Amino acid sequence: MPQHGNYLDDIDVEPLSVYVMHEKAERKFPMHSHHKGQLTFVEGGIAYCNFPDRSLVIPARHYIWIPSQMEHYMVIRHSRSTTTRNLYFYSQDDDSHPFYNKMGIYPVNDLLLNMITYSAKWKEHVLPGDAGFRFLASLKDILPDVSTAAIPIGLPTTRHERLLPVLQYLAAHFDQNLTLESVSSHFGISERTLSRLFTNILEMSFVQYLKMLRVVKGIEMMLQTNQNLSEIAYQTGYGSIAAFSKVFYQLTNKRPSVFLQGIH
Repeated sequence: MPQHGNYLDDIDVEPLSVYVMHEKAERKFPMHSHHKGQLTFVEGGIAYCNFPDRSLVIPARHYIWIPSQMEHYMVIRHSRSTTTRNLYFYSQDDDSHPFYNKMGIYPVNDLLLNMITYSAKWKEHVLPGDAGFRFLASLKDILPDVSTAAIPIGLPTTRHERLLPVLQYLAAHFDQNLTLESVSSHFGISERTLSRLFTNILEMSFVQYLKMLRVVKGIEMMLQTNQNLSEIAYQTGYGSIAAFSKVFYQLTNKRPSVFLQGIH
């Protein structure tokens, strides 16, 4: 797929380099891919990474690893607090570990945070033999060791003509008491048909999708508002913080309170 924009054209010019770009500006690019593996760290605020089949939310103090050749585009919401740090790594050794060939979102520990921050010393291509290359190569080398638990906080997407309006409806009414019965009735289709649409197209049940949607919306509220967890639980359709916390833990393996501490 042809590349677009200024720095996107330049990333793959030097196949053996690490391309470094740190920015606060919001950029809008179409779906694209690189020959290099991409690490995008969200220092503050919130960002989204969209793929042909799903959309992922990247919270503050987390990074996403996007393997080479994987189509995607990033969306950064308007926020003074949102800064992304982007490192594009040579891919000729990616088969040395399964990590490099699998997309994932990971929390950043203090060691990795310091290394990513330190990489701001360089800009654009850093080639073998250049000052900083060995440091950046070491950063890539430690990723499989420090990134063992990917956080599955993303929503599948579709352009299916029958299911897309349903997903749009859920996104607009996620705080309400939604059930398979009520939603199927709203769209004038049977519960069995709606259930099959979710299972066959999104490969998850209606209930699983709704849980994921509410957790994603909860994370957005944690990052973009000053609401406490009780308020967020209520506004994501749960009657108590305990119910919200239970679902949040099921999907992220963290309690919301612990997750909130990690992003501030």
